[in-house]
Amino acid sequence: MSILIEISENVQNGKMKAVKELVNTALEQGISANEILNTGLSAGMTLIGERFKTGDVYVPEVLVAARAMNAGVQILKPLLTEEGAAAKGKVCIGTVQGDMHDIGKNLVKMMMEGKGLEVVDLGTDVAPETFVKTAIEQNCQVICCSALLTTTREVMAEVVKEAEKQGVRDTIRIMVGGAPLSDEYCKQIGADCYCADAASAADAAVDLCK
Repeated sequence: MSILIEISENVQNGKMKAVKELVNTALEQGISANEILNTGLSAGMTLIGERFKTGDVYVPEVLVAARAMNAGVQILKPLLTEEGAAAKGKVCIGTVQGDMHDIGKNLVKMMMEGKGLEVVDLGTDVAPETFVKTAIEQNCQVICCSALLTTTREVMAEVVKEAEKQGVRDTIRIMVGGAPLSDEYCKQIGADCYCADAASAADAAVDLCK
């Protein structure tokens, strides 16, 4: 099973080419796509997430690791479908209307995918209606809203109101995050969960999808 540890280590070091080669080798050795994903790729990303939380690595290292992980995931995707490996849940994510910042959102998306979630990325400048409409149409359990500006965080309250208006507030959870946010603000607007960093957001999303 040492090849799975090797995959994990190369993900952590952001070595995309090595990850691709090792994933193919593991498949040739008869290891299942599901096991390669969970014990190799996701395990490596989880460790990077923990180091990010403690301040041992920073955003650039996490992005490089996430790209390496995603390169491996792309090889496994068709095989995971054949094996019937179910995603741990489905979320839609976007930066709220009026805000064009996406580095934080992209980081959260990669961390969530690393945890085995299916993620619908709505991009930036996303209207409240779009968040809720997408969540309903795509059967997402969680809506994840990101904002970097104090002026745009108000849009998150509109997302909560739109979910109430569409009658899905009891079934779809709403997560919020970004520099101007706090747990207090999350409670104030009636959202379900605030996370201070990408790794915590990925863990919280998995819990909310259960």
